[in-house]
Amino acid sequence: MLNNWLFVGLLIIVAALLPALPLIMARLLAPRKPNSQKLDTYECGMETVGDTWVQFKVQYYIYALVFLVFDVEIIFLYPWAVAFDKLPLLGVIAGVLFIFLLGDGLVYAWKKGALQWS
Repeated sequence: MLNNWLFVGLLIIVAALLPALPLIMARLLAPRKPNSQKLDTYECGMETVGDTWVQFKVQYYIYALVFLVFDVEIIFLYPWAVAFDKLPLLGVIAGVLFIFLLGDGLVYAWKKGALQWS
């Protein structure tokens, strides 16, 4: 019994050391010679012109979030489609309901204008 707990303790120690060791090594081995050129704002290899804080329209973020939500939800349909012929009737109904809810969300986003790119 004690042998099992020693194994669990060893796994906890290893799990703590794996992320901590590279962080400690990076802190100890990192070069420390800051100057004005290194601390300057860097963007695509060119010096920034004008204000660096550019405001983007919220619509771009909403468009990206709608894409991400539908993209991730479509991934859940893949296992359902693979096992479609082996599913009971309740599994088929659940998948059809899921597809209906995806379509309903798409219609809602379309009516709200979230898919309009201007």
